[in-house]
Amino acid sequence: MATKLAAECIFCKIIKGEIPSFKIHETAHSFAFFDIGPLSEGHALVIPKHHAEKMHELPDEFLADAMPVAKKIALAIGADNYNILQNNGRLAHQEVPHVHFHVIPKPNEEE
Repeated sequence: MATKLAAECIFCKIIKGEIPSFKIHETAHSFAFFDIGPLSEGHALVIPKHHAEKMHELPDEFLADAMPVAKKIALAIGADNYNILQNNGRLAHQEVPHVHFHVIPKPNEEE
């Protein structure tokens, strides 16, 4: 399936290069960058290059690409302990209405 981006979506604008980001990895189906409000050092986001608000709306090939990217990021930052977080909808605490996965290193109890 072809990439679909939304004109007003902040993550789609990042993918298109209209908004700057600190890109750390990119594939044909995913774009990864450091979070601008990190919960810990190395906190990154993996976003599919297809606009969908919720995971069940995302074509499988974009979903299948995201987890290997998250794995590569966790390994590259040397995270022994980490969270992979993904929320679907406002009630589930999704702040940006574009599917995304957080890779959050947990280096200690505080972070």
